[in-house]
Amino acid sequence: MSADVNAGEGKTPSRTPLYEAHVEAGAKMVDFAGWLMPVRYGSDIEEHQAVRNAAGLFDVSHMGEIRVRGEGALAFLQRVTPNDVAKLEVGRCHYSALLTPQATYVDDLLIYNLGENDYLVVVNASNIEADFAWLDDQPHPGCEIEDQSERFALLALQGPKAKQILARLTAADLDAIRYYAFVQNEEVAGVPCLISRTGYTGEDGFELYLPPEDAPRVWRALLAGGADLGLRPAGLGARDTLRLEAGMALYGHEIDTGTTPYEANLGWVVKLNKGDFLGREVLAAQKEKGVDRKLVGFEMVGKGIGRQGYKVLWQGAEAGEVRSGSFSPTLGKAIGTAYVPAAAAAAGTPLEIEIRGKRIEAVVVPMPFYKRPA
Repeated sequence: MSADVNAGEGKTPSRTPLYEAHVEAGAKMVDFAGWLMPVRYGSDIEEHQAVRNAAGLFDVSHMGEIRVRGEGALAFLQRVTPNDVAKLEVGRCHYSALLTPQATYVDDLLIYNLGENDYLVVVNASNIEADFAWLDDQPHPGCEIEDQSERFALLALQGPKAKQILARLTAADLDAIRYYAFVQNEEVAGVPCLISRTGYTGEDGFELYLPPEDAPRVWRALLAGGADLGLRPAGLGARDTLRLEAGMALYGHEIDTGTTPYEANLGWVVKLNKGDFLGREVLAAQKEKGVDRKLVGFEMVGKGIGRQGYKVLWQGAEAGEVRSGSFSPTLGKAIGTAYVPAAAAAAGTPLEIEIRGKRIEAVVVPMPFYKRPA
């Protein structure tokens, strides 16, 4: 989940509650999805490696939160998303999508079951207004849909030492919070938070939803409390390389208004047997017949980095374009993603990436590129 730098270009960018803290820390600030966000505090690679080896702290307060509640909330969310919301117990969340009737992405999202007939839908910063409008335009008898984004700041503490650091500042039983589970109204540094065991880095970690006015206090407390364990603030640069290594989709790159979950290797969010939902007919046909193209991971064989938008060639002919591409600090090689014909999607398939007019060798490899140690 997320969006492109400068996606909000043309508007005065908004500031998260942590803007001053980022400036004080010397962060380079950029316009990201209409928000002034830290791209880095020093070195992208050092921030990336801190998350892989110790912990990193991210400000993700630009994300959107939409509340859906009322007796009709479950039926509504079942209709507008492909995953099975009925299986979400209170205190659990899942990854899902908003799909068009053509089964292409409006956005990807998280859904939290806060209580009986009460859900929180977390959406990408660049899509908050569009997602809210999309949801509000769908028939929703018996439920209220409210954009509550201004009520939340969101911090992401990620890395193998995240639990140890957070335990210093909360009495919550962190071991009892399973992956994709959460607890509400637990204090962190004296501030009531929703603590969710989720993240966007491929590492263990937690995301903290809290009142915006309290975000600077908790941010500083976490950084001070984890300094001796190697915790450092991390920016958008590290966030992107971490999620790419972990094979996590980024809206506007791997998924967009022209792609479906099956094409994007996200068919696991599609529950065809749960009943009708937007895009189901198209997805049922794709599951039966297969898709014409698939998202693949590749690594460069020749010298160079395949960046977003670069042409991908297979058997000498243009076959697609790079969706994401970067040097992987963990693997020490250049990696990327692309959509290619289904016949070219098998691991080991040779590709070429056109870089500054030259065709550079690459090869299809399994995703994710990186999995954290068990």
